[in-house]
Amino acid sequence: MTNTPQWGIEPVPDRLRVLGLVDTTLLWTNLGISLLVLVLPAYFDLPLRDALAATLVGGLIGNLMLAVAALIGADARVPAMVLQRAPLGRRGSYLPTALNILQCLGWAIFELIVIATAAGLLCDKLFGFKAVWVWKLVFGVVAGVLALLGPVGFVRRFVRKFAIWAVLASVVYLAWWIVDGANLGRSWAEGGHKGSFWLAVDTVIAVTVSWAPLVADYTRFSRDRRSAFYGVGIGYLLPTLFQFGFGSILVLSRGLDPSRPELLLIAIAGGGLAAALALLALTVDETDEAFANVYSSAVSTQNLFPQVPQRVLIVGASALATVGALAIDMRSYQRFLLLLGAVFVPLLGVLVADWLLAGAHYTRQHIFDGPAVRPGPIVAWVTGFFVYEWLYQPTDLGFWSRWIGHLPTPSYQIGASVPSFAVAFGLTALAVTLGSPRAAARPRREPRTRPG
Repeated sequence: MTNTPQWGIEPVPDRLRVLGLVDTTLLWTNLGISLLVLVLPAYFDLPLRDALAATLVGGLIGNLMLAVAALIGADARVPAMVLQRAPLGRRGSYLPTALNILQCLGWAIFELIVIATAAGLLCDKLFGFKAVWVWKLVFGVVAGVLALLGPVGFVRRFVRKFAIWAVLASVVYLAWWIVDGANLGRSWAEGGHKGSFWLAVDTVIAVTVSWAPLVADYTRFSRDRRSAFYGVGIGYLLPTLFQFGFGSILVLSRGLDPSRPELLLIAIAGGGLAAALALLALTVDETDEAFANVYSSAVSTQNLFPQVPQRVLIVGASALATVGALAIDMRSYQRFLLLLGAVFVPLLGVLVADWLLAGAHYTRQHIFDGPAVRPGPIVAWVTGFFVYEWLYQPTDLGFWSRWIGHLPTPSYQIGASVPSFAVAFGLTALAVTLGSPRAAARPRREPRTRPG
């Protein structure tokens, strides 16, 4: 297939469900590699053995959550934020939609900064000038063009032909470069760390689950639920383990500042020809994440304004991300990630509970013919958010942090992700069982669809 329509919020028809297990795995392996994540273990402040254990635990939990969200998206065949109409109601889905648009634009800005910095360093190495602002403009346009291809076109034309080879090259080089400069024995036995194991686990989960509000945008084009579940679950788990695992070795051996991840690019650029090729591979590799965030910004916006053409929204999202990349510098973002976890982990718990109680299958009626608002699941979501923040105890959100800081918390650390998911899941199950209004599940009919 060489020409995929810009499909809107209606369920994707069978003729466009063409992404199999291999395509889905390749896509999510590509999306999982990011230089931004490599420096995150600096926030852990844990010895290497504990950091690796937190990576494994958080990776398994987070990727299981993400894989279930992928499966539900393949089942319902609609974008992720449209999918939220089923548990929350049509108008109830508007708040998570707005939050998801903000997170997508935020991630797109971060990615454009990283890509432009890498391109500028490569240009400086080869030609003696950086012109980072020019590269921000160039790759803002590239992200928009790739988003216009849609998921199927992107996988077929970009991932298979270029991006997967860039991923392999960058992973091999980074693994060698990180281990070459490390003293693994010293890092393994090093003491004096004061970090929290469960906060590290929550960070790994938050990075992974930050994709849950986007994943259905792509798995709605999957051939079946199995391809979506295993393709996303395995495809994203592999780079998660690589990045947090090797990232832990990196920050313990080189002392990188997590608030300035661009310094990692400068360090990589210090080599010779191999370093230049690595920077080129990393530049290509990061482009797919900018694509995903621009594309999902547009698709999410269609849940609010379905009448606006998707192409117009893609151009608008890429323009906003480019302006943002030109206007701001890179900042510390662990709190940003944990705030996303507080919002989207319990939201996923609501979705999974409601989907299971709908017979583990959403029909078109569940999504488009339900009430405007379903108060029970919304209350469950808000409660799950509160539980996450209560257990995490935020320190930099003004009045909210001061107020929640006065509440008693467990004397032992249990993390925030799993409890908030469980609370949201349980309360949603209770609300649905007690009769939260929803559309009756009627026999499935193939709807009349049209490109968005």
